[in-house]
Amino acid sequence: MLTPDFFPTLFGNIGLIALYAVLGAVLMYVGYFAIDLTTPGDLRGLVREGRPNAVVVSASGLVSMALIVVVAIYISGGGLLAGVINTAVYGLVGILAQVLVVRGLEAVSRLDVGACLHDEYFTPVSAMIAGMHVAMGLVVAVAII
Repeated sequence: MLTPDFFPTLFGNIGLIALYAVLGAVLMYVGYFAIDLTTPGDLRGLVREGRPNAVVVSASGLVSMALIVVVAIYISGGGLLAGVINTAVYGLVGILAQVLVVRGLEAVSRLDVGACLHDEYFTPVSAMIAGMHVAMGLVVAVAII
């Protein structure tokens, strides 16, 4: 037997899912464009051309951004407005930290990111950059907690 508040709760939760999905997608777009703007070359163009290293770096950047956004949503708690604000702020700060730290790691490791992204064949450098993205995404995500 269904309780009287079953459908209102169900539809309310569906609305929350939709709201956080849209907010999460916006944060992912912001994160992807932040990676693109701070990475040497036209990352999106190189992905469209099918450059394997650009695809690996972009995909790992998106995974790291998703980790940050998921944790930001998870810990958002409180009422709806507080949850949305927390998610947006933690997500944006996390994305900024992710981009800055990965660019710093690339500089310290002296990787030639631009050359790697333009290469027509897979190179181990892209795996290193991907590892940096995912590792820092995890660190930033846990820092949000």
